[in-house]
Amino acid sequence: MRPSPDPAGIDALDLLDPELHATHDLTPVWRWLRAHDPVRRHERFWSVTRHADVLRVVRDPETFSSLRGNMLRTLLRGHDPGAGKMLVVTDGPRHARLRRLLTPGFGPRTLGTVTRSIEEATRDLLGALVRRGGGDFVAEVAAQVPLRAICELLGVPEADRQRVLELTGEAMLGETPAAERAGRTPPTAMIAQSEILLYYTRLAARRRTAPGDDVISLLVGSDLTEEEVLLNCYNLIIGGDETARLAMAGGLLALATYDKEWARLREDPALVDPAVEEILRWTTPAAHVGRVATRDAQLAGRRVAAGDAVALWTVSANRDEAVFDDPDRFDVGRTPNRHLTFGHGPHFCLGAQLARAELRALLAELRASVSAITVTGPVTWLPSNFVNGVGTLPVALA
Repeated sequence: MRPSPDPAGIDALDLLDPELHATHDLTPVWRWLRAHDPVRRHERFWSVTRHADVLRVVRDPETFSSLRGNMLRTLLRGHDPGAGKMLVVTDGPRHARLRRLLTPGFGPRTLGTVTRSIEEATRDLLGALVRRGGGDFVAEVAAQVPLRAICELLGVPEADRQRVLELTGEAMLGETPAAERAGRTPPTAMIAQSEILLYYTRLAARRRTAPGDDVISLLVGSDLTEEEVLLNCYNLIIGGDETARLAMAGGLLALATYDKEWARLREDPALVDPAVEEILRWTTPAAHVGRVATRDAQLAGRRVAAGDAVALWTVSANRDEAVFDDPDRFDVGRTPNRHLTFGHGPHFCLGAQLARAELRALLAELRASVSAITVTGPVTWLPSNFVNGVGTLPVALA
């Protein structure tokens, strides 16, 4: 249990501080903002905390653009190097074209194969953890399954996968909040990032002469530049890993914490799908989504000026009392569940069904092979204002 700040001292809270999000449960702060100041002006950006206002912004990319970035870190820096080249930081016709290009790679035919791989990986990794009596669920299961799924999606040959998994894990050390605070990428991560990009450059070259059914083949078969191909591959790797990893880890922690809900889920297989959605709402792996106003706009009675940065706090919108009954209760049977974990509108997450498949495989395997989930040591939370979730989760699985 993490302490919660007193909302009365909200003026002294720095929502940009990554440590604040790691060391405190901000649920009461979000609740106070929704009730009293749902579109709040900070020194350098606006905070939007209500479900309805977040929806309004994400449905209007002409007024609230992604082109300068989709997180506060890049928005306040003034630009995103992938702007106009990477799916998540494009808008309008360019975004629609990239999305049409990538969508077949996430269709039923491709995901059917990937889902079988996910189920096999989950069974093997979770089974090994059960046989050992426990361990760090994040490192040993939640961090591994999504990376294997991404390798399948990108068409990484079986012989290369172990090395690619190792490189991707090392490369992601450079994406951590600790690296951001230090102002530099660790040397090991820099080397791994270079090697992984070089690997995908070579793989893309092979796909140009021998295309397959994978996402890289879709990208190289278009008129995208080599840089655009690599940027979108890298975005799929990072985005595809973080959402599923954090949702799986936070979901297991919720089931361990709310044992009556775990008992309900074990007894009723029909609860697997609603439990997946509740885990996605409860964990909300992307705490906020960033936008920049392209013109003056009114939002909940506040005037947002052209050029202003806007943080849409999804972590708050997913607990909005106006949308969710008893929103601070974890309920594996919750329905309806109109969470915004995958966004909404033009930027709805392309990998949503992949993340759902990963969670569904985890819950199915837990129901089949685990009777009790016990947290055996301190749980650590990621110090970040963007990604929301646990960094380590020591558990014993009976």
